[in-house]
Amino acid sequence: MSGNGTTAGDDPLQTAVWRLRSRACWADAAALLPSDTPAYSLQRAGLMVERCLYTERGWEAAEDALRTAEAQARTDEERGAAACERGHLAYAATLHGVRDRADEARAALGRAAALIPPGAPGRALLDFRRGLLAENLALSPQSARAAYRRAHAAATAHADPLLLSFTWRHLAGLALRDGELTEARHGFAESLRIREELGYLVGTAPALASLAETETEPEASRLREEAGRLFRLLGGVPTWLARQLTPPTPGAATA
Repeated sequence: MSGNGTTAGDDPLQTAVWRLRSRACWADAAALLPSDTPAYSLQRAGLMVERCLYTERGWEAAEDALRTAEAQARTDEERGAAACERGHLAYAATLHGVRDRADEARAALGRAAALIPPGAPGRALLDFRRGLLAENLALSPQSARAAYRRAHAAATAHADPLLLSFTWRHLAGLALRDGELTEARHGFAESLRIREELGYLVGTAPALASLAETETEPEASRLREEAGRLFRLLGGVPTWLARQLTPPTPGAATA
């Protein structure tokens, strides 16, 4: 969940990887990476795990990439980063109903927390993913909010704009759940702004759809139509967005 390839001065390889990743071409992006260093193996694993989360497929390829990353890790931070990816893959499998791996996800992220020191760049992503577990598996919004705020502060300190787009989005989602419409609208708008600036196309449709939930007509419909256009452009990715873009049945009750 880093912003590699999005800023001036990045090397051509990372720029190419970013462009493919941002257009939902994770396997093509991973194929560009060498396989001879822990850093590249971790990056490849992250790409393949992200593909699972967005497409609900590619699980075995992600497992293979992750096992390679775990085998090549030498330092505590590398082992912690691999554990963080392991936890994220287990989270994604649980979230999408592939298999209940919630205990594995918690254990892996706990292991990562023991290996990645406070203040390290990887800690921000770890805190964000612990927030995802708290929000969506443990159903503990208070714990999730605290984790997202830690991740938000660390992403700001380490200048990771892509991760900031995720923390803005999830903090806004919690605000919307609590009825804090102004706060939610601001957070969703910030997330959308960052993703558009970065060219993170695969994340722009979800950002548009979320912002639409805080707007009135006709702006809400305009945002959903734009989200739907991008969703179709990317071949129906992310898969879970289809439910959010489906208009409610006329006369149906809304939660």
